[in-house]
Amino acid sequence: MKILAIGDIVGFAAAEFVKENLWKIRDRLGADFVAANGENVCDIRGIGASDAEGLLRAGVDVITSGNHIWGRSDIYPMLDDDPRVLRPANYPPAAPGKGHTILDGGGLRVLCICVQGTVFLESLANPFLTVGKILDDEEGRYDIAIMDFHAEATSEKEAMGLCFDGRISALWGTHTHVQTADEKILPLGTGYITDLGMTGPEGGILGAKAEPVLKKFLTQMPHRFSVADGRTILRGALFDVDEKSGKTLRVTRVCLSEEELK
Repeated sequence: MKILAIGDIVGFAAAEFVKENLWKIRDRLGADFVAANGENVCDIRGIGASDAEGLLRAGVDVITSGNHIWGRSDIYPMLDDDPRVLRPANYPPAAPGKGHTILDGGGLRVLCICVQGTVFLESLANPFLTVGKILDDEEGRYDIAIMDFHAEATSEKEAMGLCFDGRISALWGTHTHVQTADEKILPLGTGYITDLGMTGPEGGILGAKAEPVLKKFLTQMPHRFSVADGRTILRGALFDVDEKSGKTLRVTRVCLSEEELK
């Protein structure tokens, strides 16, 4: 089974790029299941219900998120009603939605987990304990498990990978918007990459226009960020998972532009 994980989709143009090209990308890569982080679709912060619905119709099987999921309140009912849209599992139970779900992936039961790191981010429930409880509670109900760890610190991401090596088939990081070059298979068979990178405009700084970002660094004053211009690049990773053992056989970084899809 091949699982395509798409990094943080930044801006409406990037979302349109995914919607227009995802089936072509799925065919080219042979992807059986697609997970995409969608928390930055709406001008960097948040994702609207219509945007989420569009991505799901376009071939995304599950939408994960992170600390910006609360940026658009119209997504809240969808978080409660549609199991294909996840918020981080370690937010308090009173928050809308859930942080894990089990979906069909080519006849296999795929446990999808979304959790947020706590180093340099909000003080949430311990992500390691949260994931362990999910795996224990859902034991026997799924065939393979995949996970988006939305975290800032590289050390926290690497620790998460090793902590659940062999229990999760594919584990990737999001949030930093910079694709890392450390894709690998961990000793017990978990496919891992520290960060998928960003699906968004090539120009700017982490998908935002450079000028206000630079002004903030230079003046320490607040500035409103907006999505940068430039051609869209889709970044992520493809995990080739053995259906019987649940172990990853191969991890391949993905970096595709519109020109490369012609």
